[in-house]
Amino acid sequence: MNLVLSLRKAQAATSLDLDALYTDHVGRLYNYFRYRVGDDATAEDLTAATFEKVWGKRIQFRGNADNFAAWLYSIARNVANDYFRKSPPLVALEAASDLAAPGSISEQIEQVGEFKRLAVAINRLPKREREILTLKYGAELNNRQIARQLHLTESNVGTILNRTLQKMRLELEAHDER
Repeated sequence: MNLVLSLRKAQAATSLDLDALYTDHVGRLYNYFRYRVGDDATAEDLTAATFEKVWGKRIQFRGNADNFAAWLYSIARNVANDYFRKSPPLVALEAASDLAAPGSISEQIEQVGEFKRLAVAINRLPKREREILTLKYGAELNNRQIARQLHLTESNVGTILNRTLQKMRLELEAHDER
């Protein structure tokens, strides 16, 4: 009986086109991590670590391509949590010189500084608010997908998101006035 179940799991895992799923999700997953850590290189590392775990656990996956996003972001949230448990919460500003964005170096540094300030503010939020915000804007998931991911109602996600954004705007404005 266990052999039959193992064979079915292996067949389901191989029927998924992991290359196509990777292509569909890599950009959003990278943005999710970028919003969480505020650093491109670390976001790349965490994205790679997530897909390594996905590959290693592909036989455990039960579902189809539609369920893949929920499974992927569950793994990504665990990877992010592990990273924050092991790492300091702030990223060095020296990473600004590695960017290849258009504009002058001073514009690039200002942009990176703003993004890092946003990432620090996001990481000061309570866990649930932080997850909702990074899944919405980093991973570009809709409220329904976030609700499924975090076991909330869709309207609850919208309400929390709205309140969180208002709170962050006020905090960032107060910081700017100082």
